[in-house]
This record gives sequence, structure tokens and C-alpha cells, in this order.
Amino acid sequence: MVAEPAAPAQSPFDPAKHRVERVLCFAAHPDDIDFAAAGTIAAWTAAGVHVSYCIMTDGDAGGFDPAHRAEIISLRAAEQARAAKLVGVTDIFYLHQRDGYLEPTHEVIKGVVKLIREVRPDVVLAMHPERNWNRLQKSHPDHLAVGEAVTRAIYPAVENPFAYPELAEAGLAAYKLPWLWLYAGPDERENHFVDVTDHVATKLDAIHVHVSQHPDVAAMELVVRSGLLANARRGGLADGRSAEAFHVVAVNGPGTIAGF
Repeated sequence: MVAEPAAPAQSPFDPAKHRVERVLCFAAHPDDIDFAAAGTIAAWTAAGVHVSYCIMTDGDAGGFDPAHRAEIISLRAAEQARAAKLVGVTDIFYLHQRDGYLEPTHEVIKGVVKLIREVRPDVVLAMHPERNWNRLQKSHPDHLAVGEAVTRAIYPAVENPFAYPELAEAGLAAYKLPWLWLYAGPDERENHFVDVTDHVATKLDAIHVHVSQHPDVAAMELVVRSGLLANARRGGLADGRSAEAFHVVAVNGPGTIAGF
């Protein structure tokens, strides 16, 4: 007998109770956010939520055409800008780290702390620091580095006024982030499923913009569509619905006390 998969853990986030007005999304490379969360982001922006992106590398090791090496950084930045605009995002920041060499250094963590304190979002969306052994391609070392850097930044540095004191001296006060949403992690960690059925076409349009990265468009679209359907089934949505999946962590809430 084949064992049934365990039911997903219950998310602490309740859309009916928890208001979201600003979101800051972190990714390793241009196109990462579109694969993982473009549907959710499109739904947020349609509802009036302000969403910003931070891409940590320039994506300089991506692509397949040797003739494009000299222009790959500008090409991928242009692709990301067009894809972001399709889902209602115009604010895109880059940390300009080297593709394939990203590490959770204090330089990177400080850059994350600075941006979170500037934007002061309700939700930070970031790649998961744990590997997904079911689909290793989700766990590029740069992806894991994003998750580790952002998690270290969120606690304790973002909310500690004595961490990176030069930021406070520059007027960037400490900030207690309410929510961390992680994507591209282990399936068993995912506890929140967003119905994006009405935004699948927009999500695919955004992914299609990244033509330098996806030469087999038909196979890519099949994988994305089937993944969204599978997420919806795991999340208990009705047959035929599509969902994006996240590991939602409550960082600061009613039960949080100072320093814990």
C-alpha cells in the first residue's frame, strides 16, 4: 500500500485577518521570482499592494548563446523589467553580486538589512535556505544563499538598532518585520497555498519574457502548469485550480516578546 502524503502544516497567515500593503521580494537571479511567485504578485498588485524586487546577482552566468556573453547582464535586466511590469512591479533593486558566487556574507546581509529598513514591508518574500531534494534545480547554491542571507538579516539584524550601526546613523531605524514567506524550498515545509488560477496566464507571460534562459518553451510551460495544479491539490483546493506554494513564517506578531 502506498502511503498518502502528509497534510500540509497550517499557515499562521490568514488573508482575512492579516493586511498586506507592502511586499519586498528577494531572488538570486532574474526570472526566479516569476517562476515561484508571479501569480501571487499579480494578485497582490491587482489589489493595490506595492511590491518591490531585489535581485541579488546580475545573472551573468545565465543563458545559452556564447554570442551574448558581453551583453547578458543588460539583456537579463531588461527581461526582468519587462516581466515585472506585466505583474504590476516597477521597483527593482540589484545587489550586483556575481552569478554563481553568492554567499551570505556581511556585505550581502547588510545590503538586505538596508533595503528592508528602507522599504519597511509587511511581507518579505525570499528563496528558501533549505534544499529541495525532490527537485534539486530549485536549490541552486545562489538560491540557498539568498535564503540564508535574508533569514539572518531579518533576525536579528533588521530589528536590532545596534546591528550595522552606520545604517541607523544614516537614518534607517530598526524595523520589526511581521512576515517572512519562503519559496522554492522542501515540499514538506510549505504551509501556505495561494490560489492563482486567475493569474496563470499573466505568470506564464512573465516567464516567457526571459527568452534568454528558456529555449524549450513548451516543456517549460508544461512543468509550470503541472506544478501549479499539483500545488493546488496539496493545498486542498478544488480540482482544476492552480496555486503557488510558500513556507510562511511569522516573525513578529502578538506572541512575540522583545528579543525572542
